[in-house]
This record gives sequence, C-alpha cells and structure tokens, in this order.
Amino acid sequence: MKQEKSCGAVIFREKNAQRYYLVLKSTLGHTTLCKGHVEGDETEHETAVREIREETGLAVDFVDGFREVIAYSPRPGVTKDVVFFLGRARGGDVVCQPEEVADARFLSFEEAAELLTHPSDREVLQKARAFLERG
Repeated sequence: MKQEKSCGAVIFREKNAQRYYLVLKSTLGHTTLCKGHVEGDETEHETAVREIREETGLAVDFVDGFREVIAYSPRPGVTKDVVFFLGRARGGDVVCQPEEVADARFLSFEEAAELLTHPSDREVLQKARAFLERG
C-alpha cells in the first residue's frame, strides 16, 4: 500500500468582531481548504507554510494546540493522511496560484461550510471553529 501525506490549514481572519474562513475553489472544480503534498523531508508545518504561500500568497500564524488528521484512500492501493493546522492570516490580499486555485475567499463559517465539497473538510472546519470558541 502506497502512503501519501499532505498538510495545510484552516485559515481565518477576524474583522469587526466577526471571524471569516478561507475556502479555495480548485481548478478541478471542488471547493476545499488550503493543503498540499509534503515535499522531501519537510516537516508538517513547513509543508503547510509553503502550500499556503504558494496557493494563496498569504502568511499565517499558527494557533497552538490544533492538529486534525483526515485519512482516506484517494485511489486503489493508496492511503493518504491530510494534516490540518489552524492559522490566522497576517493580512494582505489573497493571490491565487493560477495552476491550482481558480478562486479563494474569506467567508462566514456558514457560507464556508456550505461550499466545501467534502464532508471531511466540513468536519475539520467545525472542529477549528469549536477550538477557537473555546479560546
């Protein structure tokens, strides 16, 4: 069985006492959270930082204590783990990587959850919101 690993983050920003979450519309048509494959001997955080910068142009500050893993089989003979952290966007505008990201925007929790293609992404988003609300 071949093993793959990706890392990324639930990215959020706060404005006027409201929290907004970043969702990406991929060039393949699905709506997802920011993530990508581990390259070489990168750590999980290094992969997440690189993928966030490549796909969105953003820098984030990770929120300590949040790490969620989704495990699934993308195709026969392959298992994949996707590790998600929680990151507060430092500022600046989103700049989409045109090869992979057709659109990216910050949305309310309800709007983001509704648009995400995969139930596992919605579950991670819900866990991130609950984590932030617990403070």
